[in-house]
Amino acid sequence: MTVDTRTKIVSSAEAGRIAAEGATAVSGYFDPLLAGHAERLRELKRSGVPLLVLIADPEDPILPSRARAELVAGLAVVDYVAEADAGLFPHVRLEGEDLRRREDLIAHVHARQSASS
Repeated sequence: MTVDTRTKIVSSAEAGRIAAEGATAVSGYFDPLLAGHAERLRELKRSGVPLLVLIADPEDPILPSRARAELVAGLAVVDYVAEADAGLFPHVRLEGEDLRRREDLIAHVHARQSASS
């Protein structure tokens, strides 16, 4: 059986309703989505409580927000995904962590390229 995880992607209005019903709302860039993101989201998931991930936009994104939403929706731990909206207030903001992850990834790639040349 194949599951289309894009059905986890909801509108901002639906995300507001889900958050109001008690979901744990987490925002982040997820640009690019890395294993550290999956681990962090797993840590934030509470048993029996839906996990709503809000996709925020970094200053200079690598991937469009829809692609990032589809990747995050593919994680089993995530129940719902929506684009971040000014009216939604996440319980946890991962944007700072995301920027560090991206910087670390770029530094790692540069180091690997320098080592191979």
